[in-house]
Amino acid sequence: MLDHGAPPHNGGPAAPHSEGVGTRLMRRKPVERLVAEGGRGEGGTLRRSLGLWQLTMISIGATLGTGIFVVLGEAVPKAGPAVTLSFVIAGLTALFSALSYAELAGTIPVSGSSYSYAYATMGELIAWVCGWCLMLEYGVSVAAVAVGWGEYLNELLDGTIGVTLPAALSAPPGDGGIFNAPALIVVLLAMAFLLGGARESARANTVMVLVKIGALVLFCAIGVQGFRSGNYENFMPLGMAGVSAAGATLFFSYIGFDAASTAGEEATNAQRDLPRAILLSLAIITALYVLVAAVAVGAKPWRQFTDSEATLAQIMREVTGQSFWGTLLAFCAVVAIASVVLTVLYGQTRILFAMSRDGLVPKVFARVSPRTGTPRANTLIVSLFCGVLAAAVPLGKLADATSIGTLFAFALVNVAVVVLRRSRPDMPRSFRVPLSPLLPALGFGFCLWMMGSLSTVTWVVFGVWMAVGLVFYFLYGYRRSRLAAPAPSEAK
Repeated sequence: MLDHGAPPHNGGPAAPHSEGVGTRLMRRKPVERLVAEGGRGEGGTLRRSLGLWQLTMISIGATLGTGIFVVLGEAVPKAGPAVTLSFVIAGLTALFSALSYAELAGTIPVSGSSYSYAYATMGELIAWVCGWCLMLEYGVSVAAVAVGWGEYLNELLDGTIGVTLPAALSAPPGDGGIFNAPALIVVLLAMAFLLGGARESARANTVMVLVKIGALVLFCAIGVQGFRSGNYENFMPLGMAGVSAAGATLFFSYIGFDAASTAGEEATNAQRDLPRAILLSLAIITALYVLVAAVAVGAKPWRQFTDSEATLAQIMREVTGQSFWGTLLAFCAVVAIASVVLTVLYGQTRILFAMSRDGLVPKVFARVSPRTGTPRANTLIVSLFCGVLAAAVPLGKLADATSIGTLFAFALVNVAVVVLRRSRPDMPRSFRVPLSPLLPALGFGFCLWMMGSLSTVTWVVFGVWMAVGLVFYFLYGYRRSRLAAPAPSEAK
């Protein structure tokens, strides 16, 4: 059980009229209050039904598939055969942050993920900035992955019935199309599962995760038959700058590991299971990514890679000379990427749920259906927004925008774990980051380094996004924040 002896200055209730602007921006929400409010929404509560297995599958489901099935074709031309090193660097960056996530998820087991961790340690303004970055991370990545799903759906249709969707209906404007209908469809399918309940969604996700792992193992078993060591002779043709640039793009493929932390209020034993699920899933994901990338580059010269989202299916056809294996992989990819859409969309709705409960976004996002125990209106609004975005925006622009939002949020988590260690050193922790504050500092530094590798255009988009977020906060969240009001237990 958590220590309830929080010092009063850690964000307790205060008279709003006596606070200055700076004080209100820096007010922190006590860990005890965060945990006590767990699961509570408008009109109902979330249901605790997820164990270690389901949480690990959520984390893998949100992660495995994006980098391999979708972005590999874009990353190889940037780094050459050294793309395997890019995956290792991106995975190492993710590991440092994953350790911090694991400690905080076990200490503050709530749905808000890094938004809630920042609220408890660095104050409301920083928490809002983090939450706004998470909207970019989760919401935009749903759209980005949905775009890649359409590519593999076309591969599947071509291999089975010999037809493909016309470009006008299977690509967004700027990529030769008018409207990406498959991208919208997969988001709506994920929405339908989420509306049924967390347990039902977790079951469907588990099946899809097992399919995608089987698909990647199958690719390695067949792709290795076309392996040519000569493809690795010029290992780093574009230098370390290329490796770094590819790593920054591929970091997009690791963002899902923190999805388990968004299930904190629906886990049966969150303090025990969340840290385990985060670290276990990251280990499985990194191993598979590096193995698949190594086989892919060995089977196909790096200069022949294109930005097609169906890279692995193409390699299968080229190695075997048969369309069957590529079609089979395309089917598995359709299932795999659908699970990413499902779990990342789930994470986005739970983060907005937490922010709404705090009063920083409209309360409609915190309404819970008593029948299903899910935030139905939240799910509908987020799904429709992401679906339209997926249908209208090209994948490449989305992937980098997602990466920078993720890296910024992860950097804040590495700071938060150190701050909470200093402000609440005696608080029970089910997992502790080893060698703290060294490893959190390395995680923070790696995140900043990879952010610096992203393009100027991505930084401009990020700056505009943050400016819009701050305007919204000061016009809405700053005035409606519930932190200044007494907690329900304190008002009695």
